[in-house]
Amino acid sequence: MAFFAVLIFVFLGSIEGFSTKSQPCHYSVGKYCKPALANAAFSTIAFVLGAVTSLVSGFLGMKIATYANARTTLEARKGVGKAFIVAFRSGAVMGFLLAASGLFVLYLIINLFGLYYGDDWEGLFEAITGYGLGGSSMALFGRVGGGIYTKAADVGADLVGKVERNIPEDDPRNPAVIADNVGDNVGDIAGMGSDLFGSYAESSCAALVVASISSFGINHEFTPMMYPLLISSVGIIACLITTLFATDFFEVKAVDQIEPSLKKQLIISTAVMTIGIALVSWLGLPYTFTIFNFGAQKTVHNWQLFLCVSVGLWAGLVIGFITEYYTSNAYSPVQDVADSCRTGAATNVIFGLALGYKSVIIPIFAIAFSIFLSFSLAAMYGVAVAALGMLSTIATGLAIDAYGPISDNAGGIAEMAGMSHRIRERTDALDAAGNTTAAIGKGFAIGSAALVSLALFGAFVSRAGITSVDVLTPNVFIGLLVGAMLPYWFSAMTMKSVGSAALKMVEEVRRQFNTIPGLMEGTAKPDYATCVKISTDASIKEMIPPGALVMLTPLIVGTIFGVETLSGVLAGALVSGVQIAISASNTGGAWDNAKKYIEAGVSDHAKSLGPKGSDCHKAAVIGDTIGDPLKDTSGPSLNILIKLMAVESLVFAPFFATYGGILFKYI
Repeated sequence: MAFFAVLIFVFLGSIEGFSTKSQPCHYSVGKYCKPALANAAFSTIAFVLGAVTSLVSGFLGMKIATYANARTTLEARKGVGKAFIVAFRSGAVMGFLLAASGLFVLYLIINLFGLYYGDDWEGLFEAITGYGLGGSSMALFGRVGGGIYTKAADVGADLVGKVERNIPEDDPRNPAVIADNVGDNVGDIAGMGSDLFGSYAESSCAALVVASISSFGINHEFTPMMYPLLISSVGIIACLITTLFATDFFEVKAVDQIEPSLKKQLIISTAVMTIGIALVSWLGLPYTFTIFNFGAQKTVHNWQLFLCVSVGLWAGLVIGFITEYYTSNAYSPVQDVADSCRTGAATNVIFGLALGYKSVIIPIFAIAFSIFLSFSLAAMYGVAVAALGMLSTIATGLAIDAYGPISDNAGGIAEMAGMSHRIRERTDALDAAGNTTAAIGKGFAIGSAALVSLALFGAFVSRAGITSVDVLTPNVFIGLLVGAMLPYWFSAMTMKSVGSAALKMVEEVRRQFNTIPGLMEGTAKPDYATCVKISTDASIKEMIPPGALVMLTPLIVGTIFGVETLSGVLAGALVSGVQIAISASNTGGAWDNAKKYIEAGVSDHAKSLGPKGSDCHKAAVIGDTIGDPLKDTSGPSLNILIKLMAVESLVFAPFFATYGGILFKYI
């Protein structure tokens, strides 16, 4: 991060040769703005603040989760309802912490930077884009590193423990069990938290950049200018009201109420939020105003912005429920996958892949519809606030997402502490619901990433001075092709990293089972620390190449090939990345829940597929193991790839516009 901060300062400062003289404004003709050196310095500060906020929220999230998991296990002795409340409330603490800290720091830097910038809002909000870049680049390492950590441990523990040695999940005799439980927190809590924080910071930055060159910014109207932040702050209040429904108004009494209760959270928060958006749009915006639209100003009414935010919000709900339909074992898609395990692992893999590809269809239509509507109503600003609408219920989204790993860990603690079978059944019920809600959370993250990166793309195109991106020109088309390839290259790197780390883990677990006398009998203790070290070392070492690929691509393309090719690369990566991300995370989620469906044996169909340890179950475990890196490493990291390249291009746009395209200039 330190290295990248220096890069930002050097690249942006060099535009005017590090001079401290005022420069002519980019958009407001005839006016003078603050020097490029100031923009470079403030962008760097914003970048560091974004990175630190992201890190701190990830760290605190993990702290809360590790406090909460043991408490959830203890509460499970009293019944499933009490355990649910502890797990859900601790997830909510993390959700609100993240939403509030992101909003607070952003508002703070807008006001502090404003002391220097004064009337130069164009420069002020351009510098603030660094905040989004900082948040997202930290999220990349959290997601990729966390994904490699958790999946290396998970695959190692499952393959040797369940398939080879026939011992239950989270059995303390398994040397990889601690690494596996720690990994849930690293990947799902720190990774997911920093990922959604990055999306939130970037969509706010994209909206603010476009607003600063629209009538709000030109006429210096502070309240409508802060509209993106107002949406988020109303979102926090809406989510506070919503959480009361899960913990106070309707208490969960039985196992079958857990999942409906979590789903109600999404519906209630969306409904309450719609009323909140209407209020903010009516009170905070003038009736008519103009929005910058690729060189022209477009006249927009406040009710049109209300529609933009609402369509994003409801599209998020649609994506969430479609994801749930394809990954929950209550519905036919996952049951079909489980059924295909009768004939072995190969058919399971075929069915799972087909399910993942099919699950892309409706989310893409939902994203496409919201883009079309919001762009028609309010140009790129509409798309940016639609992304913010999708993320406005981030506190509830994170609460039901963090709830998953907390109850997963609670089950692990019950198993390792040798608590009764009844308690393990209760924590398993909590965990099964958590699995589905985690998939819903990933759906939200991917959908919002698509909207966010399109909004950032629009801001980048405006800032780089491109009037239109023409696919028929060769330098744009080659960019499209290369951009569409990048998600595959990135996925290949992350999958291989998980594979090689899991290989080391499997060898280590086998070595301990073979060489430590009395381990299988439970008289000797395994060496947990070595397994934790394998995961930690692998994740730190292996996250550098994928990270470098994402961080350096925009810089290299923009500098050597210029802004038009870069716009092609961004569009290509967005279009192919979204599809792979949705299909990968849904395939993985479906395999995981097909295995859980067979293990739980609730329905007659599930019972016919056999108990744990049967051939059917082993085929399901293999599917689940293949799906692990798909759903927890490659899939979710791809949405960061899409966003990060777009926000980075926006931050460096002034540099690319001045010096970019070395190759085409001299040919």
